Amino acid sequence: MISFTCAAILLGWWRVDGSRVAAESQSNISAPVDIGGPFSLTDHRGKAVTDKDFVGKPMAVFFGFTHCPEVCPTTLVQLGNLTKQIGQAADKLQILFITVDPERDTPEQMALYLESFDPRVVGLSGTREQVEAALKAYKAYAKKVPTDGSYTMDHTASVYLMNADGSFRTMIDYHEEDSSALAKIRMVLR
Repeated sequence: MISFTCAAILLGWWRVDGSRVAAESQSNISAPVDIGGPFSLTDHRGKAVTDKDFVGKPMAVFFGFTHCPEVCPTTLVQLGNLTKQIGQAADKLQILFITVDPERDTPEQMALYLESFDPRVVGLSGTREQVEAALKAYKAYAKKVPTDGSYTMDHTASVYLMNADGSFRTMIDYHEEDSSALAKIRMVLR
């Protein structure tokens, strides 16, 4: 009976504190990860930009498209809600929404779409080649999927959190709890 009680207590500690300690130690891994890098795109106001234009601010980088029925609007709303919770410190965070569908997502379309989201979000588009280069730099995935008479895009649904120097810090997974995502954003803002 004593052995069972000790095992139950140990298991309970690991599930409550041990898993938290393991998660914290994994999120603070300092080995460099080769995610992110040079890109040259056009913002939703029609201005040509490169990755260098965003150095100096931590970034939340999300790949998506304006015809996305669920993942993209949900993620952009979540990012907006999280930045509201952070308050003024969120002004240090640059949110980039990079299209995976440049054929439909012109700067004008991106500007129209982004009217529904946090005004800090910068929409980025470009030629297919420019978008492919950005996808490659971030190790992101996108694929055109035919539908009845049209198409949709399958794509990476995570948000890349980048340090102010442009280096990769961590990711927010799609459907990640707000409390965890908020902690990650605060970590990149430090």
